[in-house]
Amino acid sequence: MGQPRRITDSFPRRRRRRGPGRAPGRLKDEDKDKAQVKAKVRDCPRAPPPPPPDPALLEMLRRFDLCWEYGPCTGITRLQRWERAQALGLSPPGPVRDALLEHRDNP
Repeated sequence: MGQPRRITDSFPRRRRRRGPGRAPGRLKDEDKDKAQVKAKVRDCPRAPPPPPPDPALLEMLRRFDLCWEYGPCTGITRLQRWERAQALGLSPPGPVRDALLEHRDNP
C-alpha cells in the first residue's frame, strides 16, 4: 500500500505558457506604461484624514451603547435608539443626540 491517491492525480499537469517572444520577468512596453500610471495614481496626494474623535465623546457614546435602560441596540443606529428612548419617555442624554447629529457622516 503506497500513498493514498489525491483527486488532483487524475488531472494532467499543464505548464503556463508565456507570451510569444517574451523572456521571463520582462514586461511589455504597454505593461510598463500601466505600471507607471498605477504608481502615479498611488502617489497622488489625498485629502488629509479627519482628526480623531474626542476620547470623551467616544466614552459618552460607549456608555450610551452599554446602558440597557434605553432598550436593545441591535439592528438600529444610535440615533434611532436615542429617538426610540425619547419617544418611550426614558429621557436619554441630550449631548448624545447632539454628538450624533454633529457627526452624522461618521458611524
